[in-house]
Amino acid sequence: MTMQKKLHLTSLGCAKNLVDSEMMLGVLELEGYTTVEDPAEAELLLINTCGFIRPAVEEAVDKILELAEYKEKDPNKKLVVTGCMVQRYGKELQEELPEVDIFIGIDEEKEISSLIKNWVPGNPSLFLDGPSTFLTDSQLPRRLATPFFRSSLKITEGCDNRCTYCMIPTIRGGLRSRSVQDLLIEAKALEQAGVKELSLIAQDLTAYGDDFDGSEAGDNLVWLLNQLLVQTDIPWFRLLYLYPSSVSEGLLELMAEQPRILPYLDIPFQHVSDPVLQRMGRRYGQQDLEQLIAQIRRVLPNCALRTTMMVGFPGETEEDLEKLLDCLQRWQLDHVGVFSYEAEQGSLAADFSDKVDKEIQEKRFAQVMELQAKISANTLTQYVGKKEVVLVEGVSKETDLLLEGRTRYQAPDIDGCVLINDGTADPGDLVTVEITEAHIYDLVGGIISRAQNK
Repeated sequence: MTMQKKLHLTSLGCAKNLVDSEMMLGVLELEGYTTVEDPAEAELLLINTCGFIRPAVEEAVDKILELAEYKEKDPNKKLVVTGCMVQRYGKELQEELPEVDIFIGIDEEKEISSLIKNWVPGNPSLFLDGPSTFLTDSQLPRRLATPFFRSSLKITEGCDNRCTYCMIPTIRGGLRSRSVQDLLIEAKALEQAGVKELSLIAQDLTAYGDDFDGSEAGDNLVWLLNQLLVQTDIPWFRLLYLYPSSVSEGLLELMAEQPRILPYLDIPFQHVSDPVLQRMGRRYGQQDLEQLIAQIRRVLPNCALRTTMMVGFPGETEEDLEKLLDCLQRWQLDHVGVFSYEAEQGSLAADFSDKVDKEIQEKRFAQVMELQAKISANTLTQYVGKKEVVLVEGVSKETDLLLEGRTRYQAPDIDGCVLINDGTADPGDLVTVEITEAHIYDLVGGIISRAQNK
């Protein structure tokens, strides 16, 4: 019998990173590790880092130093750092962070248990230089770090888009799509584990299968979704991260026909001004976005739209910002994430002229956030008096007197929630809630029907 060992995991960054963390947890569990919440109890301190933008790198470094304090008190602990930051900065980290025992790149994460077992003190580098080439598959073990009733299915790795501000292709490599057959095996396993909501994730869902040979070419995302619908009974499929100019009519029509594909689309626009979009290397302009939104609302009138917008990109003018504010006011999007441009070392945009002053960036960020808060509060009022199906998450984070859940129009971890003030249900139940109040980002209501299976 394998002796039980304890590990503490910190997974930073996006849902795609979390899937990598879950794979490492699965590999380590086979070696007898169990996870613990308290780092003081663990002999293995594992951090999966994000390296996409400078604030994410700073967060990762802070977390590493925080966990290093536990190692200082107990030298027998091993501090292991993996993920995008390691892939991006490589051997530089060894000099900057001598507190770390082992750095493991993305391609080596699947070998984490043997790398740790065979590690020799003084040899902290266990990664290849350059972009990652790894592509996960259904044969690798995976232990969910999310609640049992929701999970993500990573359908591709890497990205072939060449946005001038983005380091993902440099870190994660070019597009690599998993086969439909392999994805179905994993989706069925997740269904058997109790998953009710499965989010399809990628750097760009619409690029799925673009790297297949001609015999498999076509609207590959639509084909995959059809197979998932036929071969599983998972009640909710959610689509995250679609490229604006690649959202097909066929996809929208399938969503309109199939209520199990949630009426929710996460489509990062990044900006609306044509000159800014061109400098970003995005393959569309404002008119394309206008047509896309009109098309979505024609085919899917009740679809919730989420996007992200970047302010302060080099060359952005006050006129560009006014265009952005004007579009947001007219479009009335359900969810908008806003972030300020960061000049990432190694990106094309880092060398662009006409940098926007930090104070101006902050002012523009505040303007967009203030407008979107008003739009969000106004948008949510439309749900008052309606009966919505809600996936129950459990007891509210705000108070144990309330339950918390999400409608079809709210994605986990990034959007608001429904605070349930009447009725009882278990985590993972799908129930019908009558909405009675709307706040800036959250809804309030009571359960009016018993839990459903689908």
